[in-house]
Amino acid sequence: MSEFMMVRKIVSGGQTGADRAALDFALEWNLSHGGWIPKGRRAEDGILPQKYRLKEMNSTDYARRTEQNVIDSDATLIFSHGKLTGGSLLTQKMALKHGRPKLHMDLLKTNSISAPQSIHAWIKNQSIGVLNVAGPRQSQDKRIYRATFNILEAAFQLSMNRTHMNPSIERPYPLPKNVDEAVERLLRQLTLKDKSKMARMNKRDLKTLNHTLGRYIADHFGLREENDALISSCGFILRKGTIKEAEAISLIIMKLWEKLQSSHGLRIVS
Repeated sequence: MSEFMMVRKIVSGGQTGADRAALDFALEWNLSHGGWIPKGRRAEDGILPQKYRLKEMNSTDYARRTEQNVIDSDATLIFSHGKLTGGSLLTQKMALKHGRPKLHMDLLKTNSISAPQSIHAWIKNQSIGVLNVAGPRQSQDKRIYRATFNILEAAFQLSMNRTHMNPSIERPYPLPKNVDEAVERLLRQLTLKDKSKMARMNKRDLKTLNHTLGRYIADHFGLREENDALISSCGFILRKGTIKEAEAISLIIMKLWEKLQSSHGLRIVS
């Protein structure tokens, strides 16, 4: 069983934004979910649908809901773009009050590659079984739903990749079979901020991505599990019969950078 699958249940308050993304992630990946919601099941977008198995408080007080979800969980993960405010800040205070482990992922200070790795390590180190996920509502942060969902999914996939199970049986998504597919997968995963940052890099500086992006590629694309099709594709481009994992990673990063140069209309002289 993977480290992320130590998490047997996802908890949230059912609000739009980060809360809802966590619940939708749990539904998508067949994880147990739950939590408390204020009386009336009201959220920013109306009555929370019954498919979300949250229990009603006997109070309409959102703060009580927030505290109860912290109490009922082993740890709390909070997403934001910037400093915590409002309910997200209250969630952090409640985690401190009740002595629960917490992790704040400020997505202005970390990127969509390193964030899943940090979450993966935290879950493993804390042995978290019930994870409370919180963050701003959608009206406060238009990007938070998609960012939360994608990062949780990437953390889940990262942990799945690091098991010793047969990847052809247990992997929940197909491996890229060639360099083009690998690049397209990365383009879907990276945020606009990450893409822009990489596009502005000099070619000679791409090696600095080996620890973060390179590790992500190795884990997610099966290079540690001998993804023969992708390795052969890299070897064909490099005109080598046999290549090392590091060579495949460097090539994929290079091709991604070249694609971003084109798509972002930038021309960096190396």
